Amino acid sequence: MARKQVLVQLDDAIVDRLDRSAEALELNRSELIRQAVGAYLDACEEAAWDARTVRAYLEVPEDLADLDGLRRLAATAWPEP
Repeated sequence: MARKQVLVQLDDAIVDRLDRSAEALELNRSELIRQAVGAYLDACEEAAWDARTVRAYLEVPEDLADLDGLRRLAATAWPEP
């Protein structure tokens, strides 16, 4: 994948933490930043999907009659021991 160089200014404390983490993980600073940014963006996308799913269920709630039927079906398929 093609890469583009970007300039990011960080304070000394963050750079120190970054360097310690990179060393512990046996990564260089750039690779650690790439992985961290990728993980952050993935988490943001997942949170957005989760929020859309919650909104969808709030807008169109489950039909409780469907749930009762599924419970009865489950009870007959897997009887209590």
